[in-house]
Amino acid sequence: MNRIAILYQAQITPVKDGIQKPMKPGGYSDSGADIAFELIKNNINVITPVENPNQNNDKDWVFPDTKIGIKAALQKGAKIFWLNTVLYKHHNIENYFNKGLEFVGQTTKLVDVYDDKMFTNSLLKSNNIPIPKNELITIENYNNLLLELEFPVVLKPIRGRGSQGVTKIENSKELTNNLNKIFKKSSYGNAAYVEQYLNGQEITITVMPKGNYVINNKKEYFNRPWCLPAVKRFNHNNGIAPYNGTVAVMENSEVLSDKELQTTEIQEVYEHCIKSAQLIEIKAPIRIDCRANDEGKYFLFDLNMKPNMTGPSRPHRKKQDSLTLLSARKIGWNYFDLLSNILNQKWKFNS
Repeated sequence: MNRIAILYQAQITPVKDGIQKPMKPGGYSDSGADIAFELIKNNINVITPVENPNQNNDKDWVFPDTKIGIKAALQKGAKIFWLNTVLYKHHNIENYFNKGLEFVGQTTKLVDVYDDKMFTNSLLKSNNIPIPKNELITIENYNNLLLELEFPVVLKPIRGRGSQGVTKIENSKELTNNLNKIFKKSSYGNAAYVEQYLNGQEITITVMPKGNYVINNKKEYFNRPWCLPAVKRFNHNNGIAPYNGTVAVMENSEVLSDKELQTTEIQEVYEHCIKSAQLIEIKAPIRIDCRANDEGKYFLFDLNMKPNMTGPSRPHRKKQDSLTLLSARKIGWNYFDLLSNILNQKWKFNS
């Protein structure tokens, strides 16, 4: 196989709609290093920035998604780029889309559009996919707010990573206080939204793109996106699943039982997730968070275009299964199986 370079988020994301996406230094370098280490261990041709990478140093294994980082990978012979980073329109990688290279991950255009939660919610709703009721709040109108939704509600930034900035709100005073905090932080911009709080079980579903896969040593072709088994979330913090950068998902998540997976409600939400993935034409896995109402009906409340891909490849990372890996284990995949099947969906840019 051609040489693979894995990119992490070193480039600061641009301000869009007045919003700077939250990021941490070296974003996804940990999962990128997990991926690189696992692939190399299984004799996949992955290149690294240094000749003898230290297994404890994440950035020894991954290239920054800057112009310099991408050029360094190309000079080492990279022909496949694994885009384990936050993408957006005009990202540096766009300069290489028409150079005969292959990519693992979404397109920049796709992520740029669908990272906007209000836009995505509108698209899903117009296609009869159930989402929680929601209302937009801006810095101009939040002091004179007349909400139609009943409390409790969930307050969210329009662009953000996972559950960062997400808060369950019990009353109007609490809402005003939290909006003041959000609008003072330029990272969340001048708009946010609230959605109805659902009391039922929360699940996460990883949707894989259509393509060729190997499951239980058999080749299978899926002519549309398909779902890995649903994972339920528990041990919430005030009704919200904690950000997985704070709490390891293995401590608050588990795959549904065989009986639970066969219920009508789960099968229905799978179809909604597949339809969502078809609408946005995914090229790599996405993760969709869903929550049930009191009657057990599931609503889709967050499409994550960049699921975390951490894994227990290195000795000091043994409890780093991602939600997607927890799910993949249910169909018999280990970490390498998951990564190699994702790698099989690599694509070339067709202008």
